[in-house]
Amino acid sequence: MKPTLALCALALPAVSVCSTAWADDVPPARSQPVQTYEIVQSYKTAEQRDGGSSGTSNGRNTLIERVIAIRQDGAELEFDMPEGATADERARTWQFPVRVFRPSTGPLQLLNKDELEARVDQWLKAAGMTRAACGRWIFTWTAFRVECDPESVVATLEPLDLRSGELGDGAPYRVPGATGVGQLTATAAIGGGLTFTSSVELDPEEFRRVQAESDVVLGEISQRPVSFADALKQRALESVSGTIAVTIETDSRGQALRRTTITSIEIRGQDGRHEGRTMTEVVERRLLR
Repeated sequence: MKPTLALCALALPAVSVCSTAWADDVPPARSQPVQTYEIVQSYKTAEQRDGGSSGTSNGRNTLIERVIAIRQDGAELEFDMPEGATADERARTWQFPVRVFRPSTGPLQLLNKDELEARVDQWLKAAGMTRAACGRWIFTWTAFRVECDPESVVATLEPLDLRSGELGDGAPYRVPGATGVGQLTATAAIGGGLTFTSSVELDPEEFRRVQAESDVVLGEISQRPVSFADALKQRALESVSGTIAVTIETDSRGQALRRTTITSIEIRGQDGRHEGRTMTEVVERRLLR
């Protein structure tokens, strides 16, 4: 089996958040007492292979979300590292603090792009690199991509948004990496809330594509380059099946508190090799003050 890579982005010291000027046609923001939430993402992967060999990996990430202001069409949010983050920890990420606008409908929108651009340049300079390094993969104690695009922060935050999508018994629910759209089933939960569940089939083609991209990264790091086309051709020889089960827990007001996603995958090679994987991700959001 090919090794599994732990991936993260390069970063740099954070600086203070800038104010943002709004165009005349943007609804004005209404100031309010700042609400602060803690968002915790934890994950665990377990693998079993022929011959009885197995392995596990796990991790945990924490972000602080502050609701800065409410507009008629959405809310301004600030995401940052936990208050207890050390100077060294902050020096490893240029993405935070970041400000975004969460519209009533539609994707998150980055608000302080210019500030993030400046942080990227500062970090690259401190690391002795130029923009030519952007997009490259480097291996030290783990593998990471030199990420320089401020918009990539939005892609990082969107999977942590528990408020996306309509929650209701029988409502459609789209799960990344799945075939088609699932349907939610609601059951009563302790405390007056509801628990919503949905189970869908894994999309084998999407899984093979992600694995092929990982193979390309591994080839770059190990200096044994492989093209994406060749990696995908090799992955196409594998038989892949699986399911993605999602559970969303809400409080008595209907606010999502926790989402658990369990992905079970079976992989069979052309040579008869068998591998099973179970990946569990939990995202929790709780009010701090």
